[in-house]
Formats: sequence, structure tokens, C-alpha cells
Amino acid sequence: TIRVTIIAYAFAITFGLFAGLGRVSTNPVIYNLATLYVQIMRGLPILVTLLYVSFVIIPLVISQINALGAYMASINLLSEDNVLALLGDRRAGLEVNFEIRAIIALAICYGAFSAEIFRAGIESIGRGQMEAARSLGMNYFEAMRHIILPQAIRRVLPPLGNDFIAMLKESSLVSALGVQDITQLGRLYSASSFEYLKTYNMVAFLYLSMTILLSIGVKFMETRLKTDG
Repeated sequence: TIRVTIIAYAFAITFGLFAGLGRVSTNPVIYNLATLYVQIMRGLPILVTLLYVSFVIIPLVISQINALGAYMASINLLSEDNVLALLGDRRAGLEVNFEIRAIIALAICYGAFSAEIFRAGIESIGRGQMEAARSLGMNYFEAMRHIILPQAIRRVLPPLGNDFIAMLKESSLVSALGVQDITQLGRLYSASSFEYLKTYNMVAFLYLSMTILLSIGVKFMETRLKTDG
């Protein structure tokens, strides 16, 4: 559970940062693509996203990689022992286990929520700071990197922490894919022992302990940021 959450949220923050920058971009193509991504992901239930990515998107990508390898080998663009050629004629198998699929799905989904957090953080910085940076000779990207983003990231750390806690709880949904997280192990144990009360009390206690500790950490971080600010 912890591994899935940490890895997925690291990718989610990365996706969210780029999508958040897209949401404040003056380029209409970038803005519309980022907005489309955010609206779709925020409009879908997380369980639906998990299932769709795991059973539709990833198998489709794998099949396309296999097809590309087969085609490139057939026209002699690849040697026979090249990995794409091996994939193309099925002499090597490209498998993505369900834990990785769950991580990808959670990252894509929570990237949209992180994008809105970054967007709000960037927009909370006064426009005058961007104008001042540009007047000093910085281009847009330099101003974002050196002036705007350092301040924005400082402001969005507590909301990002709350999102991490939310993902930790939502990670229980990966049990629907057969990933052996706390929920799945509890389900398997209770099914074999019929000790439902004890098992699910323990599962609930573990989740509650983790979320309470993380909430205390987020609150402490928020207090420190206010004090330092």
C-alpha cells in the first residue's frame, strides 16, 4: 500500500506540475490539452480510471509496441535480437503487472487533482512579479523557474500533503485488480478464516493510523510554513 502510494504520487506530482503549467499557459493548444486532461480525469470515478487504464489503455499500448516491433523487423530496420523485434514476433513478452498498472492509473488520475493545486498556487502569485522578472530580461520559462514556481510550491505543499493522504485511502481500490495491498490481504484472510470482524477492524485501524499520522505531519508543515512566511 505504501509503495504504491509513494510511487504513484511522485508521478502524479510530476504530471500535475506540467498540467498545472499548461493550465496557466497563454498558448491555446497547451491550455486546451491540459484543461481537457484535467476535466476528464476529475470527471471519472477513480475505480473506473483504474479499470480503464489497466484493461484498455495499457494492453492497447503493449499491442502497438508489439506491432511496431514486428513491422520494423519485417522491413529489416531492426536486427533479429533487437528488443522491439523480439516483442513483435512474440519471442519476448512485454508484461506489465497489475501493481504497475495500478500505479500508472493512480498517477494519471491524481495528476489532474495536483494540476489544479499547482494552477491555484501559480495564480496566487501576483502578476507584478512576472512583469518585474520580464523587465529584468528573464523569459517566461526563466521567470517561472526562478521567481514564480519556488513561491507557488511553498504555498501548495499543504494541499499536496492532503492529496497524498487521499491517495493513500483511495489506494485500497487497487485490490479490485488483485494487487495485494492491505485491503486485498484482509479480504483473502477473512474469506479463509471467516474472522471478518477482527480482520476488517485491523484493516481499518491500519489505514486510520497512517492517515492520522500523515494529517499531523501536514498540519505541522502548514504551521511551520505560516511561521516562516
